Amino acid sequence: MSRVGHALSHCAFTRQKSARRQQAKKNALTLAIAAILLSPATYSVASAAANADTSTSTTSGVPLGPLAQSDFGGVGLMQTPTARMNPYGEMSINYADSDIYRRTAFSIQLFPWLETTARYTDIRDRLYSNNPDFSGDQTLKDKGFDAKLLLNYEGKYMPQFAVGLQDVGGTGIFAGEYIVANKRFSAGSAGSFDVSLGMGWGYLGRRDNISNPFCDIADRMCQREQGFTGRGGKFEVDKWFRGPAAVFGGVQYYVPMPEAWGGLSLMAEYDPNDYKQDRAGVPIEVDSPWNFGANYALNQNISFKVGYQRGNTVTFGFTLNYNFNSAHQLKLEPAKRQAQANHVAPATLNEVDYDRLANDLLVEAGWRVARRSTPGRDNVAVIADDIDQSSGIAPGLTLSKERRATVTLEATQTRFRNTAEAVDRAARILADALPEHITEYQIKEFSGNLGIKQHNINAEAYKTAYRGERFHTQTQNAIHTTSVNPKTAITANNNEFKNDFTWSIQPDLDQSFGGAEDFYIYQLSLKANAKYTLTNAWDISGKLGIDVANSYDKFNFLIDGQDTPLPRVRTRIREYAVNQNVWLENLQATYTKQLGNNLFASAYGGYLERMFGGVGGEVLYRPLNSNFAYGLDLNYVKQRDPYQDLGFDDYSVLTGHASFYYNADKLMGGAFGNSTVIARVGRFLAKDEGIQLEYQHEFDSGVIAGAFAAFTNVSDEDYGEGSFTKGFYLSIPFDLFFVRNTKTRGTIGWMPILRDGGQMLHRSRPLYNNVK
Repeated sequence: MSRVGHALSHCAFTRQKSARRQQAKKNALTLAIAAILLSPATYSVASAAANADTSTSTTSGVPLGPLAQSDFGGVGLMQTPTARMNPYGEMSINYADSDIYRRTAFSIQLFPWLETTARYTDIRDRLYSNNPDFSGDQTLKDKGFDAKLLLNYEGKYMPQFAVGLQDVGGTGIFAGEYIVANKRFSAGSAGSFDVSLGMGWGYLGRRDNISNPFCDIADRMCQREQGFTGRGGKFEVDKWFRGPAAVFGGVQYYVPMPEAWGGLSLMAEYDPNDYKQDRAGVPIEVDSPWNFGANYALNQNISFKVGYQRGNTVTFGFTLNYNFNSAHQLKLEPAKRQAQANHVAPATLNEVDYDRLANDLLVEAGWRVARRSTPGRDNVAVIADDIDQSSGIAPGLTLSKERRATVTLEATQTRFRNTAEAVDRAARILADALPEHITEYQIKEFSGNLGIKQHNINAEAYKTAYRGERFHTQTQNAIHTTSVNPKTAITANNNEFKNDFTWSIQPDLDQSFGGAEDFYIYQLSLKANAKYTLTNAWDISGKLGIDVANSYDKFNFLIDGQDTPLPRVRTRIREYAVNQNVWLENLQATYTKQLGNNLFASAYGGYLERMFGGVGGEVLYRPLNSNFAYGLDLNYVKQRDPYQDLGFDDYSVLTGHASFYYNADKLMGGAFGNSTVIARVGRFLAKDEGIQLEYQHEFDSGVIAGAFAAFTNVSDEDYGEGSFTKGFYLSIPFDLFFVRNTKTRGTIGWMPILRDGGQMLHRSRPLYNNVK
């Protein structure tokens, strides 16, 4: 062999030996990282939820409360996530500018063990499309959704672990997965350090500095399909935890300082992305894999962040925080009644001041009692199993047939969202106002003429606890709930609320994000609502809209620059918004009836919503104290003419759904407390068929965070960008802003892109909302 051949052979052997060494190092590092990161496999979501109270505790001087957000949104450093979680219910709005990318993210700590994030990334050097007639000069706005699952809380020796998904359900430009661990170390009066170490795949694994441990399980895990879904809306499960992997990590140092000065932390991290495959429109230069930054929390609600990333770029951002779970408002409500030692109760029912009793129930407890046209007994309900007028028992409140010692009220709760508090307040009033020989109070709770539930109060046991006559007794132990029997309910069978008229005025915001024409399209309006009750079963309700400001003139209702083959059931919104300054959004007659215990029905007809009118009906079965409810609605509607307030177009559709409601409070040992899952199967407005899934979670403050998605037989191409209809909403109780309790709510919705597939009729009064 020639010297050249020997040299080439030696070089090849050297390269192979070097490659083997590199691979051996990667394998060794993989084993070490995997041993650390996969060690909490025995932990469960339920166990994490059980330890939720310790989620913000610290022994190393770390300030309690909201933590720093990464540039992507969610708790993290800059480009990397950490295993830390914010306090339960924490909402964060995060903005981060890293020159080539500008990200705006909305995160909610939905459970102590689950962080969710929705994000838009403005890619400044890429256009939304190459068709200026379709999207003008708007830059590309890429949407993405993240989720981080807590595996366990930090112990004395055990780090805290979390696993996460980044950019799921979007185009996948920034899609990645990770496992990460965190451990805090105290330096006493010098502050504390929070160290993170993780392994990433996809966008978080592009530096490819560690072997993918899942390759040892299956060869298919070694490869990851390249490319991204241009239309978005895909959950590419077959890519998760596949392909090249990279190690990442960082440290956050909490600087000791007086609480009045706020909180300061310094950060350093190793970035797992080399940016060689980023779809930014221009090459991204990287001079260093290390990023450095500082986060300053002005208070619990506002923080600012600056950084130096990739060795050449100054970054900045800010975060706004608010806790949905602990949010509250001081109330100027009448104080709960306290037992008086010198109180003298009426000896008989004839001595009861019924007008005052009805007023006290309304003012102090929010119960509007059904009216009776009885001289001197107005505003008091009656149940008459065995009324004996000659006995001197007042017709306003009478005794039961069997024991002649039960008083029954039929009432509507007008103010308190917390029914238990309203019942307790009412029981205190009844205990003071009624004779001592009454042994039971019954409060039949109604919504219109529909009996929601009956609150049965053992008067003797309640008064014992209320008056403190026996230790260790609680008032709530004297109360139990049963169904309302419509056959014995006066409110259901008589015109107790005939000729009632109610009205309200409130602001309304319709909005859409991420459209081609403009990133944000909206209509701000005032809505005047009115309802007139003809009988207990029939009423007429309406809603008038007045335009304040809107930008729907920019909406061109095309699908990716092309006409849609679907009927335009929603994408004609521009015609309605632009041509109507004042419009009749709703005008309908509604009939409701309780068919049996926990069985309800309604029928309705008229202008059912802004874009459709017609007739329909609904039946709901909601067993008391059950985790399940079942409904069925059927509607025949026509599309309203946007150029004639009271006219109709030619398009009509028969639409309806079978609905299944599940209260998930007890699922997985209570890990999903205060949650409801709703599945609706049927035909949608564009005559497509499929299922809509909805999830909602209620925090202690009454704020409800919800999300929905519809999957129908419409193809991705026919649907357009987004692939399927989805959206998010927040339902906010107004009593968070007022000093008096109210059951009124406002809703803020977010639908990423408005399209025609998977669209439901917007019925104004679904039964489940009225009787749940």
